[in-house]
Amino acid sequence: MKKVNLGVIGAGRIGRIHARNLKFQIPGAKLLAVADVLEKSARTLADELEIPVCEQDYHRVLANRDIQAVVICSSTDTHARIIMEAAEAGKHIFCEKPIALEMEKIDQALASVDKAGVKLQVGFNRRFDPSFRRAKELVESGKIGTPQLLRISSRDPQPPPLDYVKVSGGLFLDMMIHDFDMARYLLAEEVTELMATGTCLIDPAIGKCGDVDTAVVLLKFRSGALGTIDNSRQAVYGYDQRIEVFGSKGSVVVENKTPTEVTIHSADAIQSDKPLHFFLERYQEAYLAEMNQFITCISEDRTPPVGGADGRISVAMGYAAMKSLTTGTYVKVNP
Repeated sequence: MKKVNLGVIGAGRIGRIHARNLKFQIPGAKLLAVADVLEKSARTLADELEIPVCEQDYHRVLANRDIQAVVICSSTDTHARIIMEAAEAGKHIFCEKPIALEMEKIDQALASVDKAGVKLQVGFNRRFDPSFRRAKELVESGKIGTPQLLRISSRDPQPPPLDYVKVSGGLFLDMMIHDFDMARYLLAEEVTELMATGTCLIDPAIGKCGDVDTAVVLLKFRSGALGTIDNSRQAVYGYDQRIEVFGSKGSVVVENKTPTEVTIHSADAIQSDKPLHFFLERYQEAYLAEMNQFITCISEDRTPPVGGADGRISVAMGYAAMKSLTTGTYVKVNP
C-alpha cells in the first residue's frame, strides 16, 4: 500500500503524541515535516523522530507538494485559519478540537473544505476508545432495548493552568465538548435542548477568569431520552471517565481504566488500583485508532467518521450550555 505523506503543525503535547504514532505505529503513514512557531519545539521533535523537514512557518509545510495531509495540533485560535489555508493548498486535514471558538469561523473553515473537496477529520478521540465503541455497538444492536437515560462523568485529576483557562473558551467548550460529542455518538441522535448549572468549588481564580470548575448539564434528546453530564476540574483519585446508557431492556456501563486489574481482598478492605492519572494514558489506544482511521480514509477515499459537522454541533452545544448557565433555563440547541 502506498503511504500517505503527512506534516504535523504544532509540536506541543498532543502534536508529539500524533507525531510518534504516525512515525512508529501507523504503517500507512510517512511523516515528512513538522512545524511550530517555537522553532526549538519543532527542532526537538524533528531530531527525536528523524523527521526530514522542520519549519517554524507552517506555510512552508502547506506549500510542500510532497505532503498530502496535515495534522493540526496548534493553538485553538489558529485552527480555522490553518484549515482554510490547508484546504486551499489541497491537503487533507486532521484537526484537533475545537475547529474554532466562533461559529462564523467554523462555518468559513467548513465552506473552504467543501469547496476544495478535501477530507476533514476532527479530533474527538473518545469515539475511538475500544470500550466506548463497544458500548455504542451494544446500544445500536438493541441489546439494551430503547435508550432512556445516559450518564457521562468526566473529571480531570487537576485544573489546567490559569493562562490556559483564560483562552480555552471555558469548561463547556474546552472540556465538556468531548462529552457533548460522546452523547451524540452513543445515542446516534441529536440533543434538542439542554440546561446547565455550574460553580467554582475548586479554585476561585477560575471563577475570576469568568469560568466554572464544576458543572452538570441535563440533555433532552430528540427521541425523548434524557442525559446528564457532570464535569469536575479536579478528581483527587485520578482521571475519572465513566459512562452508562440505560434502556428498556438493561444497561451498558463503562468504568474507569486502571493500571492493573489486580484486586486485594483482606479483612480490612477490598482494594484495587486508582484510575489512570492522565488523559494521554487513558486514551492512548484511542489516539492511535483515530489517526489510523484518518490515514485509511485518505488511502481508500472514504469519508471520515467524525467530520466538520460533528465539530460544529459540539461547539453549538457548548454555547447553549453557557447561555443556560446565565439564564437558568433550558436552551434549545440549534446546530
